[in-house]
Amino acid sequence: MSIYEAIKADHENHRKLLATIAETEGASEDRKAAWNEFFHDVKSHAAAEEETFYSKLMSKTWGQDSARHSVEEHAEMDDLMEELQGMDMSSPAWLQKFKQLKHDYEHHMDEEEDEVFGRAKEVIPESEIEGYGKTFKDRKAEELKLVEKKRQDSLED
Repeated sequence: MSIYEAIKADHENHRKLLATIAETEGASEDRKAAWNEFFHDVKSHAAAEEETFYSKLMSKTWGQDSARHSVEEHAEMDDLMEELQGMDMSSPAWLQKFKQLKHDYEHHMDEEEDEVFGRAKEVIPESEIEGYGKTFKDRKAEELKLVEKKRQDSLED
């Protein structure tokens, strides 16, 4: 599996989870479960993506702007997700903020798949990125174990 296929597979799962969260109501068990999976999966996905895919793209001059833009979007969405994590899921404010996150993240995924992948394929030879799908998935599995520790560390800072 290529890095592009691995990232896109995650995106498909994230789109389904966003739809589930949007379709559920209040602090229902279904919404809580979908949010919990989304929260942890996106955090580990973003970290692994930055460490494998974006670091490679940044090593190429023509890929730096695309990579920086996407990493900046990751930081903005991470802030939104942290806000949501600390809010009452059944409040109108939570739903409003979630709708903003959903809109921003769907835009980010589309942009990544439509523009960033294209740029990456132009500047990173296939021979250089072969095997990165597995590297990404392995890194993501490691990051998943670190999500809560990283949250505690950042809350202490």
